[in-house]
Amino acid sequence: MKLSVSSYSFQQYIKQGKLTQLSAIAAAKEIGFEAIEFIDLTPPEGTTQAEYAVLLREEAERLGMTINAYTIGANLFQDTPEKEAAEIERLKGQVDIAALLGASVMRHDVAWGLTKKGAGRSFDAMLPTLAKNAREITEYAASKGIRTCSENHGHLAQDSDRVERLVNAVAHDNFGLLVDMGNFACVDEDSAIAVSRVAPYAFHAHAKDFVKRSFAQGPIPGGCSQTRGCNYLRGVAVGTGDIPVKQCIAILKRAGYDGYLSIEYEGYEDCIEGIKTGFANLKKYLAELL
Repeated sequence: MKLSVSSYSFQQYIKQGKLTQLSAIAAAKEIGFEAIEFIDLTPPEGTTQAEYAVLLREEAERLGMTINAYTIGANLFQDTPEKEAAEIERLKGQVDIAALLGASVMRHDVAWGLTKKGAGRSFDAMLPTLAKNAREITEYAASKGIRTCSENHGHLAQDSDRVERLVNAVAHDNFGLLVDMGNFACVDEDSAIAVSRVAPYAFHAHAKDFVKRSFAQGPIPGGCSQTRGCNYLRGVAVGTGDIPVKQCIAILKRAGYDGYLSIEYEGYEDCIEGIKTGFANLKKYLAELL
């Protein structure tokens, strides 16, 4: 496996004006990464997404870095056919952005939550629509030489059994999963068990870590989020929390996954220090698992 880092990991510094998505490439290179992935592009004023994608690719090439993936938000379940068609076309446009970046993989969400009526009242009822739309997008992406995938993300399409059913429903060789070992905790699922279930479908993988606390223990001091079951999570540097990161990597390796493993740091401490700690731990784990 090769190590990468998501531009989202630098979000703390980007929000503070210390970095931009463009300068994050050099920051990743300095830490020791050979690749970086980008989340929804936020170009400076007066620059289009397409123009910014070219700038990012040129900067990565200058530094000898690879842009290995592009990850974007999406909602493939809309309340009208017109909105659904517009979202599909928007995502095809984002495939074009991925191509300009030079990314070989594009990850997109499939839905953000349940609705109050109709097919949107359950994941299984939504699944045929989600699969049909994801299939149309991946067919377009295949023509560009880009594979698409969805991530266990957002509570609705996050459980390992749900994302496995999604892959099977899309039923296209160009569509798989972004396996985020930490995100399964957001729906109170054991990460090692979940990763072992979906590892065969991995097109990309995220290394992420959390400290976990039960609802009965109360919120974690210093800031935290809540799981779907109202337990508590606090993002920390990879290898310093309660997610069995090394075991999850071993499971992915046994399943034959040899792609990029990207750090997605969501901690509250200094993001550069958090990324550096995670990078060192991942290098150690990979060496031990040879």
